[in-house]
Amino acid sequence: MDILRPHAENIYAAELTALAAADQHTRPRNWKLSPWAVVTYLMGGKLDSGEEITPKYFGQRRLIEVAVATLATDRALLLMGVPGTAKTWVSEHLAAAISGDSTLLVQGTAGMSEDALRYGWNYARLLAEGPSEKALVASPVMHGMQHGAIVRIEELTRVPSDVQDALITILSEKTLPIPELNTEVQAMRGFNIIATANDRDRGVNELSSALQRRFNTVVLPLPSSMEEEVEIVQTRVSQLGKALDLAEAKVPSEEIRRLVTIFRELRSGRTEDGKLKLKSPTATLSTAEVISVVNSGQALCLHFGDGQLRARDLASSLTGAIVKDTALDTEVWQEYLETVVKGREGWQDLYRACKEG
Repeated sequence: MDILRPHAENIYAAELTALAAADQHTRPRNWKLSPWAVVTYLMGGKLDSGEEITPKYFGQRRLIEVAVATLATDRALLLMGVPGTAKTWVSEHLAAAISGDSTLLVQGTAGMSEDALRYGWNYARLLAEGPSEKALVASPVMHGMQHGAIVRIEELTRVPSDVQDALITILSEKTLPIPELNTEVQAMRGFNIIATANDRDRGVNELSSALQRRFNTVVLPLPSSMEEEVEIVQTRVSQLGKALDLAEAKVPSEEIRRLVTIFRELRSGRTEDGKLKLKSPTATLSTAEVISVVNSGQALCLHFGDGQLRARDLASSLTGAIVKDTALDTEVWQEYLETVVKGREGWQDLYRACKEG
């Protein structure tokens, strides 16, 4: 079956099996792997058997160790960071490695109700039979509590404040009351919650102090160096290229480095050598956006070119990634093209392609 985006536990099933076989460390109750093995799964490494574990996260190992250690306690984990810092990616792989199931997911939205966090009802059965366990529709949170599994909540600060408060009892008492049935669900060992939140969403629906106290927060930063960001892009472009049948499109490493340089410079507001200050656009300009620009270029050169990724294949997607607000960002982008790209050695092809649109 051709699944466009398989779950992490399916893509990396062989690695998870190898880690479980080699894992001699203590495993918390209902965990598929020990904390050591979970960190190895995310950061990569080589097992005594010779099996290579590919890195899923490129960054500080200590951050992942803190995140995994948090999940081994009764504290929930909140992954914070600007868009594109792999919060969702990390949460999925943590759930896959710990519970063997990354599908217990609640997507936070402004219109979300408490049912998404607690439970709902099969209204046809409810009207016919009244409140009963058979009429109850379990949320991912309830399912995770019943089976001792990790639950993921995306974009927690997008969730209305009154709905956020439904988590307080769950996180503090590890119970979910069901007053309609005069009963409750008590969490099994292994249950915990990984929530993600976007730095850009501060002020949307701030977490109450009561809810903040029930999370241990780990801030995932943007890649610290050029080399680290280039490696991330190369790895993900290769993985996505195979999944999307774009692998035949050749992506020169210098094109990736050029894109990463542009995004890092506009993001920081200065050139890499620090000699020139720049205006920054309103766009986030994350590593994920670089990967998207390359994938779009791959599709263009594969289906409408000769299979070799060139500047003209990147220009439109690059401009679209940077210019999110036409009134504010167009001037910033044009100024960067004229003051930086135009005079940079070997970048004239990119300058022409971007100017031609």
